[in-house]
Amino acid sequence: MSPADSGDTRDRILRAAADLLDREGREAVSTRAVSAAAGVQAPTLYRLFGDMTGLLDAVTAYAFEEYLKDKRALAETDDPVADLRRGWDQHVEFGLARPAFYVLMYGNGRPAGESPAGREAAANLRRLLGRVAATGRLTMSVERAAELAHATGVGVVLMLIAAPEAERDLALSELARDSVLRTLVAGAEPAAAPASADPVAARAAALREALRTTSDGTDAEAGDGLTSAERALLEQWLDRLAAR
Repeated sequence: MSPADSGDTRDRILRAAADLLDREGREAVSTRAVSAAAGVQAPTLYRLFGDMTGLLDAVTAYAFEEYLKDKRALAETDDPVADLRRGWDQHVEFGLARPAFYVLMYGNGRPAGESPAGREAAANLRRLLGRVAATGRLTMSVERAAELAHATGVGVVLMLIAAPEAERDLALSELARDSVLRTLVAGAEPAAAPASADPVAARAAALREALRTTSDGTDAEAGDGLTSAERALLEQWLDRLAAR
């Protein structure tokens, strides 16, 4: 097989594995399934990638390239803080749109900078923060700020991916984003003005926490006069009021 043919075959296997991962999740990416989808025999896969770990490393690099397509298309403005905010939102959108890719890229404590595209993604964040630093508004070193923003953003996305889609609280991403920006950038304001305190929500949250801290994991009827079913219903109502 010529080097060109070998490269074409490698690319076909890689795309087949990436497509399986993107459509059906990590469990679908097996030697047999990838070989069948690419129209090759298993020994060809092993010869080109070594083993499944090698193939997944290549798919991770491919996923970063997909991630960077939108990043590269995102035009920068003269407001680096606004660019950081848009970059955060785009990062979250990618993770929720392509969760199997995202978990492969960032899950299980996986280093993000093993491929050129992964290193480019990390460098983009540092460069944006460097622009903020150049204005004199960054409250810490660029490297530390990048670590904080990256750790928080990845944690939020992985938590949202793990939640059932119908139960995802997407407002958590905005809250985390604005909290991080206020920590990193002197004088940073949230994208929208914060709502005034809701006394009902505040009191519901306080009562919900009081119930939580006094619960001993057994039937609470003896302690507060409520059955387990009544207590569960009350907690559900309080959670909804606190989150409104």
